Amino acid sequence: MSKPPPPPPPPLLPLSPLTPHTSEPMLSTPTSARSPRSIHFQFTRPPNGGGDGEALELKPLPPQEPFLEVGDYPYPQLPLQRTVSTVGSVDKELERQLVRKFDRLILPMLMLVYLLGYLDRSNLGNARIMGLPQDILDGDPSGLKYALVNTSFYFAYIIFQLPATVMGKKFSQNFWLGVAATGWGFCCAMQALSYNFANIFVARFLVGLFESMFSPNISLYFTYFFTRQEIGARLGTWFSCASVAGAFGGLIAYGVQHITGRIQNWRLLFIIEGFPAVIVGLLCIKILPDRPDTATWLNEDERQLAVMRMSRGGLKEKPRTINMRHVWMAIRDWKIYVYGIVYFGANTAASALAAFLPTIISDLGYQGAQAQIFTVPPYVVGAAVLIITMPVSDRLQSRGIPLTLAGLLGGTGYLLLIVQENLHVKYLATFMICASTYTSIGLAISWFPYNMGSESKRAAGIPLFQAIGQCGSVLGSNLYPNSDAPRYFRGFGVTCALLYIMALCSLVMTAYYRYENARRDQLHGFADRNAPVDTSEMADDAPDFRYTV
Repeated sequence: MSKPPPPPPPPLLPLSPLTPHTSEPMLSTPTSARSPRSIHFQFTRPPNGGGDGEALELKPLPPQEPFLEVGDYPYPQLPLQRTVSTVGSVDKELERQLVRKFDRLILPMLMLVYLLGYLDRSNLGNARIMGLPQDILDGDPSGLKYALVNTSFYFAYIIFQLPATVMGKKFSQNFWLGVAATGWGFCCAMQALSYNFANIFVARFLVGLFESMFSPNISLYFTYFFTRQEIGARLGTWFSCASVAGAFGGLIAYGVQHITGRIQNWRLLFIIEGFPAVIVGLLCIKILPDRPDTATWLNEDERQLAVMRMSRGGLKEKPRTINMRHVWMAIRDWKIYVYGIVYFGANTAASALAAFLPTIISDLGYQGAQAQIFTVPPYVVGAAVLIITMPVSDRLQSRGIPLTLAGLLGGTGYLLLIVQENLHVKYLATFMICASTYTSIGLAISWFPYNMGSESKRAAGIPLFQAIGQCGSVLGSNLYPNSDAPRYFRGFGVTCALLYIMALCSLVMTAYYRYENARRDQLHGFADRNAPVDTSEMADDAPDFRYTV
């Protein structure tokens, strides 16, 4: 009897529709190798399959949340329905809402802190008019003691900038900035207790030490929240507080000078302008976030978007870490020293203006409280030009050419002070100088940081070029001794030359950046400037990194 044939194998079940799950492009570390788009499948047992002849069913994996990998620090991206085709390209309306939140909640607080800081930095000039040298500097007929007291601030500011900014990366940024503001406000108020040269010298030194913890860290802090297309207008608005403080400081000094009481006016000025910074510094610790991903007033989608924005054009680093290799790259980078020359010229002009502007106003025939009022208009014009220029620079993504033009404008202003004897023309020249110097500094601090490529290189490079630049503040405040009054040919000539050198250096850097971007485009292809770039190894030398010109 023949054996019956074996039963036919079970029919293959129809495959599930092959609708692939495609993930967004992922940025990986150099050691990983991932395809920009991948299709994921798995084999599963059919419901009734069994035995040696079972069929396997091919099914796509369920969609999984994509991750943006920043070194070895992964962050989930936004839900796919909110993203477009590439990392860094997102729902524009959602991004606008996020930036508006930063503008409303971060920018005003930082502007207020800087306004108070600049008041505390510059009020020594107002105190001088109120009689500080006569009361505690033995009259200071040569002006040497006053110059040394003024220089003590910059001495501390220059020495501690680099270590303070690098160390600041090891702490929560809101804590670091808040401690800085509280410290300088308290030390400024304590100047009111000075009764001799040594007291006021030490107090000013401590004000400079605490301010060195603030300004360079602010340039770094802004890069956590704003892209290179946005940072110019924000830093310009923030820095305009310097010129507003110059105007506002004159108004406060005018009011204080009309107060009659047992306390000398200059002591009262230090108290009135010092203690508000203490209060605002404590508020910074409470209100400001460390980074976007720790902001409690952002929802989850907004935090994820903010993290993604930080990686446009370079990688976000882990919080409170320092890449020492990038720190040494910054110290060896010739470009940062050219930045320092540019910043040196701008700061020399700004500090020189504070030194000679009261003299020009006095020569016009105004004294005392009236002289304080006439220091206001040039600073107001400087703030207005800065606020107008920075958004235009953002839109054009051009920093070098506006910086060159600003240097030429300021140099021409100082040239007028040399060749002109008409006092009204000289006063007009101070408007040109204010418009030039504050705009130059605003353009510089928004141009240079993003061209350094990584957070750690910025943490070293920003204070390095700013420390070089602040040496210009020391020079500018000592270029106008009483013996050179009233024409100050030497001071005006040196500052004029430095501003023209600043313009030349800006033009050279613009040409270099254009050349380098074109060279990299030719060698490596055109790069999307909004796409993440792996700068973890080479910082701004990475092949896909492109400079802002």
